[in-house]
Amino acid sequence: MRALNNVLVTGGSGFIGSNFIRFLLEKTPEFSGRVINLDVLTYAGNPKNLQDLEEKSERYFFERGDICDRPFVESLFTKYDIDTVVHFAAESHVDRSILEPGAFIKTNVTGTFTLLDASRNYWAASDGARKDGSSLPDMRQDVLFHHVSTDEVFGSLGETGYFTETTPYAPRSPYSASKAAGDHLAMAYHHTYGLPITLTNCSNNYGPYQFPEKLIPLMILNMAEGKPLPVYGDGKNIRDWLYVEDHNAAVWTVMRNGKAGETYNIGGENEWENITLLDALIDIVSEKAGLDAEKIRSNVTFVKDRPGHDRRYAIDCSKIKSELGWKQNVSFEQGLENTVDWYLSNTLWIESVRSGEYRRWMEKNYGGR
Repeated sequence: MRALNNVLVTGGSGFIGSNFIRFLLEKTPEFSGRVINLDVLTYAGNPKNLQDLEEKSERYFFERGDICDRPFVESLFTKYDIDTVVHFAAESHVDRSILEPGAFIKTNVTGTFTLLDASRNYWAASDGARKDGSSLPDMRQDVLFHHVSTDEVFGSLGETGYFTETTPYAPRSPYSASKAAGDHLAMAYHHTYGLPITLTNCSNNYGPYQFPEKLIPLMILNMAEGKPLPVYGDGKNIRDWLYVEDHNAAVWTVMRNGKAGETYNIGGENEWENITLLDALIDIVSEKAGLDAEKIRSNVTFVKDRPGHDRRYAIDCSKIKSELGWKQNVSFEQGLENTVDWYLSNTLWIESVRSGEYRRWMEKNYGGR
């Protein structure tokens, strides 16, 4: 049985990570352990996402630091006796990876290696050599390193078919290539060292606290402010959309019941062309914000497609459903409404993110380490 008592969440101040920490501490009664959030606080990491938990929860701890900083990472394993790692931390925006690939290699490859190797060293069994006779120590098996990845590592689909756990990797951007490298490192550490690894590849997440560079929050805010709505190419690129809370419930399910050395796809089974999604968003935002839908539609602007833009993603998530019993609980319609409501009602959060105010607040409260 896995311990799951002292859980290190990397990138816990970001979009999915902060939602996961809230899920674990507020909606998971079977979890009674501690959560340690390790985040370097780049532009997309906002400590205000979890400020209320830091003030009221005795089980939440924040540590500002870089996952590439080996001595600091090792100190956290010792300080908190870490028995579980959930690795969300990543540079994740495809457009930025095209312009600044080095940052993606550093965080998504070197950072993942640092975490894996620190885990391997701390979780090495103390009773000598491996039972197979090699000179490597056995690994504890009551611990877990869960690696969170993306469907983008599989490349692009045609008009039919789905990504499965056995789909060959074919990344087409620096971002997806760096995530693919991290995936391969994680599984290599399982097969080489016996490190207990589970890995999930998810489709596009959406929901509260997502940094407004991503499609759905960007479009919601641009609509509310009467700004242009830029659409790449012909707008017919297809993505499978997954509500962030459904994603985190799936991650928790894998952490508790998934088999070490296995990968699990997590999808929304919810494919939308970008232009059709935008049209649905316009209807929701116009109704909730009291705006003219046709006036918003007049701001749709088709722009030059980005290099290597994958045409279609779609996930077959039957494995996690049949083997572990997970399923989606939030419909796309309800998820979109929840997301629009959150962005329209959290203007102070949005203003602080856009203005840099939260960066100043962060330095005041979390300056240094």
